[in-house]
Amino acid sequence: MTQGEALTILKTGANVFLTGEPGSGKTHTINAFIDWLRSSGIEPSVTAATGIAATHVGGMTLHSWSGIGISESLSPADVDRIASKEHIARRIQKASVLIIEEISMLSASTFEMADAVCREVRRIDAPFGGLTVVLVGDFFQLPPVSRNREAVFSYASPVWRNLNLLTCYLTEQYRQDDADFLNILSAIRSGEVEEMHYEELMRRQSEPTDLPPDAPKLFSHNADVDRINASELEKISSPVKKFRMSAKGKDSLVEGLKRGCLSPEVLELKQGAAVMFTKNSPQGKFVNGTLGIVTGFDAGGQPIVETKDGRTVSTEPMEWQLEEQGKVKASVSQLPLRLAYAMTVHKSQGMSMDAAIMDLSRAFEYGQGYVALSRVRRLSGVYLTGLNQRALEVHPEILEKDRDFRAASEAAREAFTEMKESETVDLQKKFVKAMGGAWQSETAEDGIARAKAGKRTGGLPGRLAETLQAARDGKSLSEVAKARALTASTIVKHLEELAEIGKLLRSDFAHLVPIDAVDEIHEALAADSSERLAPVFHALRGRHSFEAIRLVRLMKR
Repeated sequence: MTQGEALTILKTGANVFLTGEPGSGKTHTINAFIDWLRSSGIEPSVTAATGIAATHVGGMTLHSWSGIGISESLSPADVDRIASKEHIARRIQKASVLIIEEISMLSASTFEMADAVCREVRRIDAPFGGLTVVLVGDFFQLPPVSRNREAVFSYASPVWRNLNLLTCYLTEQYRQDDADFLNILSAIRSGEVEEMHYEELMRRQSEPTDLPPDAPKLFSHNADVDRINASELEKISSPVKKFRMSAKGKDSLVEGLKRGCLSPEVLELKQGAAVMFTKNSPQGKFVNGTLGIVTGFDAGGQPIVETKDGRTVSTEPMEWQLEEQGKVKASVSQLPLRLAYAMTVHKSQGMSMDAAIMDLSRAFEYGQGYVALSRVRRLSGVYLTGLNQRALEVHPEILEKDRDFRAASEAAREAFTEMKESETVDLQKKFVKAMGGAWQSETAEDGIARAKAGKRTGGLPGRLAETLQAARDGKSLSEVAKARALTASTIVKHLEELAEIGKLLRSDFAHLVPIDAVDEIHEALAADSSERLAPVFHALRGRHSFEAIRLVRLMKR
């Protein structure tokens, strides 16, 4: 599913699970949805499973928002006590749309506790008291943490099932443009790491003398991070300058912001120190993850940073805010920098990096190595100093569940593709009205963009022409995807678009489908009169990918 298709579904007010691989644009899509809601006069409640994720989205943790705090379980009396707190009750009563980021790191028990409080406050016997709920995350990344027992994923909760979520599984890739690296990441994600993938990664194993001096080191443990940062800064002989964080708001809210902020409460810098930006610049000067070196300090004492691509940035403090119903409840201000010598894999989640040095020899959690590797844009930016088997493993339970998510997403995509545009817009208008917002008519710019997108018969767009030529070269589907640095799903989508405008012959793509799969898929398609792919995928018990099924369906046209 594309970002545009997911955004169309989100705007209808359906309960949605937005997922996809790292770099597929989940954050971009949810931010676009939030902007649309606000432009329509609807203020969403933006929360996250962790403090770090909460600071990225300008919200608070679900634990704080719902009032459950650090509780591992709640009795009926506990739920009543929390719901009777005036500020909690007011917050939940005013809410209309609840967004929960990094859902993979939220346990089923926490999910259920938040649901129970919402039901009690709103006095509506429906999931989360009838709120529109949007869950965002990727279960292949770091799993939930529980102090007393092994945590259960939130999707195992009855609350998840009762939400009747539409799954939007983003399949395009925006972070990595290195086809070989994408193949390795896909192999880890699918649990199919082979010797060749391991060997390719091991070629990135580097000696201490070959490590880039300005690339951050990723570790699985905090102790390693603190030791490396202190040691490297100590090696620089220039004077140290300290920058202290300032704060506004209620102490408990401020403390949450401080814990989640990637910039430290006291930032120590020296001329020559390697640093990383921890926030996106509104002017586009840097993004969260941009690397650089402190080259000096300006007349006001603020650090001047030369980024890796040669740009000079005079750095000033920025704010991290906690918003509720459009109002800033607390904020902290600090330079958007941290020392770039080392950080934990956990804190790197959500970042994009040009390069990183990784010690994955002590990886202890499923998904830890996958998260670390997928932060980096290209394989050439990966520098390994250690690697163990666990680093290349993802949770076995997720491998099976991922098929269900992909099937559900395909079913949702098909349903909305078959819907007339007027019907979709009508659903969106009804949602905005129900939330007390004001419908915003299409702008002239939107109309022009939509008109341009629709002019497919007047010529062949370059991306489609390149895919068609790659397919005609006789390559396999994975080879075409690698040659185009795209996912297999995107390649098939291009072919479907070509077929729609009459520019695709069966001979152009028939070789992309394994011969031994064609008959079985044909039979499954013929047995299902709905023309939808999810039932066919399930009937075939996952033996063949959605891409193979879609290609065989193309052959029938």
